[in-house]
Amino acid sequence: MRHVPLVAAAAATALVAAGAITYAVAGDDGGTTVPSVESADAGFARDMAVHHQQAVEMSYIVRDRTKDEEVRRLAYDIAQTQANQRGMMLGWLDLWGLPKVTSEPPMTWMDMAGMASGEDGALMPGMATNAELDKLGKLGGEQAEIYYLQLMTDHHRGGVHMAEACVRACTVGVEKRLAQGMVDAQQSEIGLMADLLKERGAAPRP
Repeated sequence: MRHVPLVAAAAATALVAAGAITYAVAGDDGGTTVPSVESADAGFARDMAVHHQQAVEMSYIVRDRTKDEEVRRLAYDIAQTQANQRGMMLGWLDLWGLPKVTSEPPMTWMDMAGMASGEDGALMPGMATNAELDKLGKLGGEQAEIYYLQLMTDHHRGGVHMAEACVRACTVGVEKRLAQGMVDAQQSEIGLMADLLKERGAAPRP
């Protein structure tokens, strides 16, 4: 079992979140420059808040569908971490005086608008469709565990891709650090989920 990487990833993410609160979100140098509505900083905050919300939803679904403590613990960690990060990103948008929703397609800020069809709720790469969420809610036991781990692996892959784009393009230092923390934690969790799937005779989806 790979408990240590999960704990380390969660701890690293918590430290990033705690550190973020100590910095002025408009700029680490104490300046007053605020990102524009079209900026990578604002786009990442908007899109990742939506992406995170679905991860929270999936994690609470599986906690009600299985009694396996390891999967329940992972789901709880993901739900709590991503709910907290989502709150931070929405808070930044408030502080910047920027809208939480725009008419631009998701991922426009990273020049990848239209990468996801948007059909059936899958607004960005890695996001589950409404049909997949419905299916997860109807499964139980090991079947629910496997399906959740597969869906969340896809979700994390999409999230890592977006977070890496913010690390490259965002200008607010605290947001770049949060994005790097997401990359590190979610890559660690992808490895853990691969192990959990293998224990159940399954594998991540291609």
